[in-house]
Amino acid sequence: MPLGSRLTFVFLFLCSISNIDLASTASRKCEDSLATPLPYSSFTGSSVYATGYGAGYAKLNRRGGSGGWSPVDADRYQWLQVDLGSRKKVVAVATQGRYSSADWTRRYRLLYSDTGKNWRPFLQDGNIWTFEGNSDSEGVTRHELLRSIVARYVRFVPLQWSQEGRMGLRVEVYGCAYWSDVVSFDGQGVISYRFSSKTKKIKFLTDVISLKFRTSAGHGVLLHGEGQQGDYISLELQRARLVLSINLGSNQYGSIQGHTAVTSGSLLDDDHWHSVLIQRYRRNVNFTLDQHTQPFRTNGEFDHLDLDYEISFGGLPASNKPSSGGRDNFVGCMEGIVYNGDNITSLIHRKKVDTSSFRNLTFSCSESRSFPVFFNSSSFLQLPGQGDSDTLSVSLSFRTWNPSGLLVYTALADGVVEVGLADGKVTVYINVTQRKNTRIDISSGSNLNDGQWHTVHLNALENYAMLTIDGDEASTVRTAIPIQITTGGTYYFGGYFLRTNTPPLQRSFQGCMQMIHVDDQLADLRAVEQGLIGMFQNVSLDMCAIIDRCVPNQCEHGGRCSQTWDSFSCICNGTGYRGATCHTSVYQQSCEEVLHLGRAPGGHWVDPDGSGPLQALRVSCDLTEGTVWTSVKNNLSPQTAVTALDQEGKAVLRLDYNMSTQQVYAVTSGADYCEQHIAYTCRMSRLLNSPDGEPYTWWVGRANEKHLYWGGSGPGIQKCACGIERNCTSAKHQCNCDADQRQWREDAGLLVYKDHLPVSQLVVGDTGRAGSEAKLTVGPLRCRGDRDFWNAASFISPASYLHFPSLKGETSADISFYFKTSSTYGVFLENLGTTDFIRIELKATSVISFSFDVGNGGVELTVRSPSRLDDGRWHRVEAERNLKEAVLSLDGRYRDARPAPAQGHIRLELFSQLYIGASGGQRGFLGCMRALRLNGVTLDLEERARVTPGVKPGCQGHCNHFGVHCRNGGVCVEQYDGYSCDCSHTAYDGRFCTNDVGGYFESGTLVRYDFPSEAGPASGAAPRGPQGSALLGETNLTREELVFSFSTSNAPAILVYVSSKTQDYLAVVLRNNGTLQVRYSLGGLTEPYTIDLDHRNMANGQPHHVNVSREQRSIHLQLDHYPVTTYTLPDASDTHFNLVKTIFLGKVFETGEIDPVLIDRYNTPGFVGCLSRVTLNGVAPLKAALRPGPAAAPVTAHGILVPSNCGAQPLTISPLGAAHDPWQMDTAGAVFPYNNEMISREKLDHNSAVIGGIVAVVVCLALGVLVFLVRHMFRHKGSYHTNEAKGAESADCADAAIIVNDPAFTETIEESKKEWFI
Repeated sequence: MPLGSRLTFVFLFLCSISNIDLASTASRKCEDSLATPLPYSSFTGSSVYATGYGAGYAKLNRRGGSGGWSPVDADRYQWLQVDLGSRKKVVAVATQGRYSSADWTRRYRLLYSDTGKNWRPFLQDGNIWTFEGNSDSEGVTRHELLRSIVARYVRFVPLQWSQEGRMGLRVEVYGCAYWSDVVSFDGQGVISYRFSSKTKKIKFLTDVISLKFRTSAGHGVLLHGEGQQGDYISLELQRARLVLSINLGSNQYGSIQGHTAVTSGSLLDDDHWHSVLIQRYRRNVNFTLDQHTQPFRTNGEFDHLDLDYEISFGGLPASNKPSSGGRDNFVGCMEGIVYNGDNITSLIHRKKVDTSSFRNLTFSCSESRSFPVFFNSSSFLQLPGQGDSDTLSVSLSFRTWNPSGLLVYTALADGVVEVGLADGKVTVYINVTQRKNTRIDISSGSNLNDGQWHTVHLNALENYAMLTIDGDEASTVRTAIPIQITTGGTYYFGGYFLRTNTPPLQRSFQGCMQMIHVDDQLADLRAVEQGLIGMFQNVSLDMCAIIDRCVPNQCEHGGRCSQTWDSFSCICNGTGYRGATCHTSVYQQSCEEVLHLGRAPGGHWVDPDGSGPLQALRVSCDLTEGTVWTSVKNNLSPQTAVTALDQEGKAVLRLDYNMSTQQVYAVTSGADYCEQHIAYTCRMSRLLNSPDGEPYTWWVGRANEKHLYWGGSGPGIQKCACGIERNCTSAKHQCNCDADQRQWREDAGLLVYKDHLPVSQLVVGDTGRAGSEAKLTVGPLRCRGDRDFWNAASFISPASYLHFPSLKGETSADISFYFKTSSTYGVFLENLGTTDFIRIELKATSVISFSFDVGNGGVELTVRSPSRLDDGRWHRVEAERNLKEAVLSLDGRYRDARPAPAQGHIRLELFSQLYIGASGGQRGFLGCMRALRLNGVTLDLEERARVTPGVKPGCQGHCNHFGVHCRNGGVCVEQYDGYSCDCSHTAYDGRFCTNDVGGYFESGTLVRYDFPSEAGPASGAAPRGPQGSALLGETNLTREELVFSFSTSNAPAILVYVSSKTQDYLAVVLRNNGTLQVRYSLGGLTEPYTIDLDHRNMANGQPHHVNVSREQRSIHLQLDHYPVTTYTLPDASDTHFNLVKTIFLGKVFETGEIDPVLIDRYNTPGFVGCLSRVTLNGVAPLKAALRPGPAAAPVTAHGILVPSNCGAQPLTISPLGAAHDPWQMDTAGAVFPYNNEMISREKLDHNSAVIGGIVAVVVCLALGVLVFLVRHMFRHKGSYHTNEAKGAESADCADAAIIVNDPAFTETIEESKKEWFI
């Protein structure tokens, strides 16, 4: 089955499972009023203001009593509780103020419980949710719960209330009945469900398992099943996290490992109900915990789960205990256990399953014995203890995310004792002030802020103190106390806010405590709640509201989550992504984008899908004649010898590109063209066995498809390149290697059908014979063009727009695009929801706005540019919103960020289409937009623009392929209605950087360009390297390129001289005989290294072009259009041109030590003639002198310098040297006789020549017309209609015509696509 069909089937299968529950739910609406039918006694409150204000009157829209409930006190410890009589499914709540009064509740929290103890707050978006209440006494505010809850008791806790009156409430709870079988597990009993008494082994292709559990234990096996072949499935609690382990089978050699383990959830030992759903189809698994689904695919290659005859719940069967490694059984409750359609809990009730291991099987869930206390940053709990005692004993359990916080503080008769957390360790500080200060510090434990429950026990008696963590007596810390202590009798837990001379060292504790013991007695916290003993402030009793903000992990792309009690943060180091949630890639999406930013060609990381799931990959970005190529190398060395035949006599070579199939597709799908060179070098080794045999060799491409064509050919054509071009070694065969000759032959060419690329495997089948040899070469995958980066549309009307599907990004989303405009304002894009929205617009000539609303109220970010944005140039906008912050940036330099609220809505819910341009009557964007990406996916603006009025595809004048219209290194600059060429870093000017900048030098004229000492020049003609990278900041050059043109009739002369702060220099001079000489002095040699070009006189008045380039010791020299000549510096020569200082043109005028040969032989009287196109590593000194920019350039001219391009005029005589030019005569030895007779004859024949010329022209015209008529007649006489593509007539054969004309030949000729596994 094809991969697409399999995935579709899996999706439909899983959806059908989910739809069963949805359909059953829809058939009976769960919207009953649960509170109104209840009796008065089902309502209770923390207190009652007066008669008639009782909790029983707090029913929605009722007027009994005083019209609702109001408490005595107005503080946050008040609550209204509803007992629903039994566990119910709750889907919504509603509130109302007290009838006809000024009493109402503005904001409240919702708690729920099964037992009226161990309350759980309602959570939404990772926070304890605060509901908006009422602003008057009669209005009803209803809230649909984002997820339903199951509870018997519901408690409303007011947080804010009417400022005009008091706290007042009338409530309603909506939902329906809930029923489920409950089974209690004591850690001994295990339920064994046997599949069939007749079958010993069951193979499952699909599994659906669901259950709910509740526990206060952090470890325990919930279910387990295994088979004799090593298959197993296990669901287990480990450190209060749920671990699902599946193994569908490993082979006997161990090369295929099937074990897969996935972890979900956290803090699951909270004694609250949690739901689990496991859906498996073959290797595809959906693991859902509390409505959070984690999809994954199992390891290995097997699809069936082979179990023996049973699966157990609550632990491992006794037969598996010895091999289980001491795994604990489950302690707690389960309900709703369903295994592949069988209701296990119902079968237990009916005694249809084995429960013999239970000592006392019960069908109810016992109440929790713990009484947790929840502390925030301003909380404390005060408890009494024994006073005037010489023994101090205090213990407690705590859990927190904060590394520091005060656990216990008590004042002694003389001193204090403080127990706290510091850097994740428990520290004890004892300070006894009797007679003299005695301070004792002890600490124990590590990483105790991991969210798990930890116990602390401190004993101080007689003359020593002991600190024990987590009951580990072996690690107990004991220290001596030189003075006996005397207790004060009062203990503060979580915080201490009274003034004292010895305040606590630690700040307040944030977290949960339980099992608090003082003087070895368990504290009665219910008595504290009732006000009978002790006191508390800002403490939530009988509730632990700890939240794991890192589960599920909101950090994307492998970012590590770190948290405190209030927030989480993401550590993105090493991920390749950045931002508050590691959402945005730090790399560009393509080589086109990389080089467009001015980066040098070479190796780069690119991320093809941006913020999508694919990881970045390493590629080579090359720039060839204005075209950007992306290359991905493989691990096959050139000319790899074919060896290691298998049993069938074939050799299989697998290629590795260090990237996944999805990454390959991302690279090729966005390219215009891809190619890969492939070569088969052979001796007596046949390739395709052409013309009609079964191929001996083939290659496997993307999607594991087998291909029978070779480089230079195409799909469906079993030929090599020589067969297409009809020049194979043997005319009988279509490949050179198929001739089966003893000489080495080769078949090579390009594979250009990108849907087949890259080559992943090669199978060679004819190297097993005696004397047969073969070598393979597979080049890198090379692609050019970037459809996404240049995908653009022009909006020509303020009312025009494009529309796309709604933006998908509930918790995180990013948008980026380029724009250019001449308008001052307009909407770029907008997407709407019921109340939520997102919008990006140009609000003013220099202001970009990013606004959105996720339900907490509108938020707007603005970025102001120092320059106008309606300048017709391209600008880039990037916007991102995630759980932590919203960010807007412009052109990568100007940025605005806004943190997300600590609590509130986080999900962006949109339903309308995404509009690009005008929307809702607003003025739309007017201009060009390109490379619009949403969450890393490029929207096809051009395709949508072709069918949308008011919008045109593309942008006129945009600089595709890096400005192929700008010549000589000019940079293309985008403008709204076209483009321009920036020639500032070239030796040219003009619209397309094609006009030479040159000057005529009189005798004694010179131009001097001084390089600044700091990195980079000050002039507009910034020195840049061959690819545009500045090189002048380097002190020691190992490569340089000098280019110029000149014309002169005078010699000797210095053309160009480059000096340094040392004695290094480069000079190009004309010697006395007019020949050219290049002089290099880089140190290490007694004399400069010279290159003499003696074959031609260059001082002949004609323009000449010179290019001198050096890299290390290699010097390349080209004159005019002659071939490049290479020279090598001697080994003794240095390779660094140290501290480049000055460029002189025409003459040298410099102090210091200069080569005397230059001064004596060539510097006087100076160059006379024309120089142009002068550049050194991108520095244009002559242009800087003749075309001064706005900033002063470090260039000076002495003498008469007249602008002229005479040095760059095209050649007017043959460029051949005199010795090889048959028309060149040596004027020194030539004799030109003066013949008067010849002159007179020319005068006499002048008129005849004119007449003859006219006659010749007329005859030629007549013959031309006649030839045209004859050709036209024969052409139409033999013509016929054909469907062959244009261009086919120029091909040598039909196969070549197909390949030359249609590079997308795969659409018309396809070989059968089959999966091919080796």
